[in-house]
Amino acid sequence: MTRPAASLDEIRRILPELPGPDLEAGSEAARRAADRGERLGRLAEMAAWLATWQASYPPRVTHPRTALFAARHGIETRLEGDPGETATRVSRCIAGDAAVNRICSSIDADLRVYEMALEHPTADFAEGPAMGDEECARAAAYGMMAVEPGVDLLVLGDIGGGGTAVAASLAALLFGGTATDWLGPGAEPGLVEAVTAAVARHRGAGDPFEMLRRVGGPDLAAIAGAVMAARLARVPVVLDGLAATAAAAVVFAADRRGLDHCVAAQLSSAPGHGRLLKILGAKPLLDLELPTGEGVAGTLAVAVLRAAIVCNDGTAATVMSR
Repeated sequence: MTRPAASLDEIRRILPELPGPDLEAGSEAARRAADRGERLGRLAEMAAWLATWQASYPPRVTHPRTALFAARHGIETRLEGDPGETATRVSRCIAGDAAVNRICSSIDADLRVYEMALEHPTADFAEGPAMGDEECARAAAYGMMAVEPGVDLLVLGDIGGGGTAVAASLAALLFGGTATDWLGPGAEPGLVEAVTAAVARHRGAGDPFEMLRRVGGPDLAAIAGAVMAARLARVPVVLDGLAATAAAAVVFAADRRGLDHCVAAQLSSAPGHGRLLKILGAKPLLDLELPTGEGVAGTLAVAVLRAAIVCNDGTAATVMSR
């Protein structure tokens, strides 16, 4: 894309351009694992997955990037919690004082935090669409810029408050179900009410990208855009938590093969996350009982994927050679 997308139709037109798997590279990784004669379980599977979507053997994880997107959602005014929570979390990451900063430093991974107009929350999607068509498209195009030349593995996550309400509403529109189905029993009454109102207002309103426009936010739109750009660039993707998975699910709902280059980092403590992963057919790499978002599990998964490469080809040369 030579200029920022001005409409969601421009984003939709990317879908037919998404490349398929490189089966030859994946088969070479599988053959190498078989030749080594070790029982490596999912490590062997992940090495083949990386090779398949990087279209190269051996696969490489020398320049991983964790990209966290932060935005404000109008629905937050209906919920309990600190309205300044998003800005606080973003400031902590920028200052280098969050857990994800320390993990990125320990495994030599790049961390980028993308602030998306934190002073301008989206509209309340319980009362109308969260974003306009152009606003949503430009956010998706902004997310695509996270896939810069040289990045060979991309971790996608969100940072801030309100993400559970947004993700639950989007998942319900995409795949059906009630607010309670996606939020779990015992959810905050205001949260259940907000998601119920959103689903009732926007159900059947259009295709997956239209649903993203109506109940998503710039952060989720950016993640969806990054997922698509990564596929175009042959960069495998790690989805960090519920919000990132819900954003990626927009691509899945539009094209059932659209997330084959993605893997789920974790099964988070968010009740709807396991339900969504089951729909996507995604088996998480980790189960550390972590809350959703902020890149912690996704970045830890980078180390697992590096281990998969080392075990597959017997050398560390393709995992840390910066």
